[in-house]
Amino acid sequence: MQYAWEKRNINNDRIATMRSVFMGSPEFALPALESLKNQTQIVGVVTQPDRPAGRGREVSSPPVKILADRLGLPVIQPEKLRAPEAMNQLRAWRPEIVVVAAFGQILRPEMLSLPEYGCLNLHASLLPRHRGASPIAAAILSGDTETGITLMKMDPGLDTGPILGQSRLPIDPSDTAESLGRKLSLLAGETLTQFLPVYLQGKIFPQSQEESLATYAPQLRKEDGRLDFQQPAAILERKVRAFHPWPGVYILWREQPLRILEGKAVTGEPGAAAGLTMERSHFPAIHTADGLLVLRKVQPAGKRPMAGDEFLRGAKDFPGQILK
Repeated sequence: MQYAWEKRNINNDRIATMRSVFMGSPEFALPALESLKNQTQIVGVVTQPDRPAGRGREVSSPPVKILADRLGLPVIQPEKLRAPEAMNQLRAWRPEIVVVAAFGQILRPEMLSLPEYGCLNLHASLLPRHRGASPIAAAILSGDTETGITLMKMDPGLDTGPILGQSRLPIDPSDTAESLGRKLSLLAGETLTQFLPVYLQGKIFPQSQEESLATYAPQLRKEDGRLDFQQPAAILERKVRAFHPWPGVYILWREQPLRILEGKAVTGEPGAAAGLTMERSHFPAIHTADGLLVLRKVQPAGKRPMAGDEFLRGAKDFPGQILK
């Protein structure tokens, strides 16, 4: 990517005193928060409200709130960013720059125009590919061999703003959304460290996205996790990786969900019906539209995760069934 260069009269000492606000919620955003803290004067943090989580449904704070408290940073947790009390606090903080990483709420024009140097977003894809809520899962589902982090200047559209810089990362064939997310989280912090100073100094200017290359990654739903055996095994294997840990992948077995935690696509038997179950090398397997999906690790309803061969020893009637 080529950048236009034009120096502003801003040095590192000025950046260190620049008033910034950070917006983010999950663990993914933590390295970016630490990077911004190391570069600027954070005057406030905005994150999602505390919510029930886990099996016990105990109320817990977002990881960003926990880290911000540890760093001694002021925090607000509005249900809606557009609420008058939230906007009043943001105006009182007088931010010169706002950085967003997996915040979970849309920023309206009133917010986008508040800081002098704009609102910057760290997005977990190589924009314009995989705009939207689930870019990490989308990269795995699409069979991409690489992904990355894009630092963009936000506009009113959904991940449509001009690009300041990108960092690339190869996708390992064994990566799940969880493991790839951890790598991208660290890369987001590094990307902010690399590109924020040169943007503030006027050494790079936003570059428009190529609209013809844009793709969209919608919000995942729980029902997306049910496997369709009319799809090829290679696609289903990607789903197992892309939907771990959320929303998870499952099939119906004995009228109960059987979660598939690890799966492997292999060559199947020609002419076998999609959904036909069998045993392959002591592991349960299911015929698909093209190939077999071998269940390497599963979790039956109400039970602990277990290796596929262990499951098969306790479910000897699994082979020879037709699953829908």
